[in-house]
Amino acid sequence: MSVDLISFVEGEAALDWMGVTRAIAEGHRRGRPVLEDVILRRGADTLLNRSAWIDGLGIAVKVATVFPGNATAGRPTIDGAVNLMSDEDGTLEAVLDFALVTKWKTAGDSLLGALRLARPESRNILIVGAGTVGGTLVDAYRAGFPEARVTVWNRSPAKAEALAAVRPGLSVATDLSAAVREADIIASATMSTAPVLRGDWLRPGQHLDLIGAYRPDMREADDAALGRARLFCDSRRTAGETGEFLIPTAAGVIGPNSIVADLYEADAMRRGSDDEITLFKNAGGAHLDLMVSRHILNAWRAARA
Repeated sequence: MSVDLISFVEGEAALDWMGVTRAIAEGHRRGRPVLEDVILRRGADTLLNRSAWIDGLGIAVKVATVFPGNATAGRPTIDGAVNLMSDEDGTLEAVLDFALVTKWKTAGDSLLGALRLARPESRNILIVGAGTVGGTLVDAYRAGFPEARVTVWNRSPAKAEALAAVRPGLSVATDLSAAVREADIIASATMSTAPVLRGDWLRPGQHLDLIGAYRPDMREADDAALGRARLFCDSRRTAGETGEFLIPTAAGVIGPNSIVADLYEADAMRRGSDDEITLFKNAGGAHLDLMVSRHILNAWRAARA
């Protein structure tokens, strides 16, 4: 049996944001996955293996290397691939570009959270962080909220201006607190270990989408923000391992039962009123890699038929 090799360019040509979001929603209706992470380290270098198995979708093993020293030689610091195996017989079906899967599953996850939790009439969206993920969020949110005005803020204004130069119609904010107060949806994708978003900037009816804090020592929103919001996440298991929830739980700011629902609890994944503040923690995970990889393979094959 042949194995399909899907490059970034070929895979991306077959995708659209609403299609990916629907695939993620459908994947969650199949039930919670079997997950396993294995991390190997050699000094500053890391090998990360993330695996997921979902009945009906198959098995995905995402292999990523992180070699920080490559930056000085002009080589990628992060590289890898996703291996997709058949649910029926375990045979290898496809090898997908690591960056392709990561891009579409990360922003697609956040977009699904916003479509479930943000007010449908949201017209002002703020992206905090102008890196690779920030740029992808601009595209994803524009697909889900086509009438909204999108603004970006970055700690380095020059980086925000550079992103705006390649995203026509994207505005640049220079005052973060003012931009947060004006926004209906705030999506944050930074590498900060200290909060960049403050609860006293928030107003009723807003939706927060927090992406950047993936380690136990990282967070993007302060205690006041978590205290004011109703808390949601993509997966209780993965989100519970991030500093966004671990740190305020240890401090007694939120309790162990403060998370209202995750994406597996679709009936509870909605706002209770127009005035409440909703917070969605996008923590990722191999289950999302599997859902999106299966969708990419199906879309890629359909485009070639």
